[in-house]
Amino acid sequence: MSKPIQSVDRALTIFEMFNEGTDELGILEISDRMELPKSTVHGIIKTLVMRGYLVQKVDTKKYKLGIRLFELGNIVSKGLDIKEKAGPYLKEAFSQTDETVHLVKFENNEAVYVDKQESDSAIRMYSQVGRKAPLHCTGVGKAILAYLDKDIQKSILFSSELVAYTEKTIIDKNQILEELEKIRERGYATDDEEIEMGLFCVAAPIFDSNHRVVGSVSTAGPKFRFTEEKILIAKKCIREAARNISRDIGSRR
Repeated sequence: MSKPIQSVDRALTIFEMFNEGTDELGILEISDRMELPKSTVHGIIKTLVMRGYLVQKVDTKKYKLGIRLFELGNIVSKGLDIKEKAGPYLKEAFSQTDETVHLVKFENNEAVYVDKQESDSAIRMYSQVGRKAPLHCTGVGKAILAYLDKDIQKSILFSSELVAYTEKTIIDKNQILEELEKIRERGYATDDEEIEMGLFCVAAPIFDSNHRVVGSVSTAGPKFRFTEEKILIAKKCIREAARNISRDIGSRR
């Protein structure tokens, strides 16, 4: 195996020093952490600044990540197809629950079913690849809605009348907002016969590299099969699937 090119390796090491807790660094801090002379570090940083990968703050003279990395990050994000990345995790969740597993993508304030692993014993369900999922009364929808910006969340809820699909559908908007807070606290959503009688669902949100919710994953099936033990299994494997998908599309949440 060939050795890494030293200058490239050092530049990448500098990038990796920046995180949510450390968004700016001075040359002395960087040279101390890398155990390199300031002159060596200065040369690398000067090149990165010239190319737009780092910028120097006028007031502190320290450096922060530049717009060029943001531009490249957007290119990477566009190339990360959720459906492709999610495939193995949908299969794993299906193997653990033996119930239908859904993948939903959130775009233009709408949630759309984009993939599913279906159980042979599935009852008729509302879901269908290509179909939109109501945000206020499906597990996949509520898992997304709960993590949206508050203004967007309220705009979606209060911009139109909510449809009651069953006698258990919650259409009181303030009551829904209260439930969304609970979903954020526990990290998953449920649908207990709200979109279809006899159907139970557990769902968890998927996040991108900018910490934005971009979709959700769920397992759903006949309510009578969701015993307390099975619900615990479903919560665990669906949250794990959501975390893995989020990680694979760049999230560090």
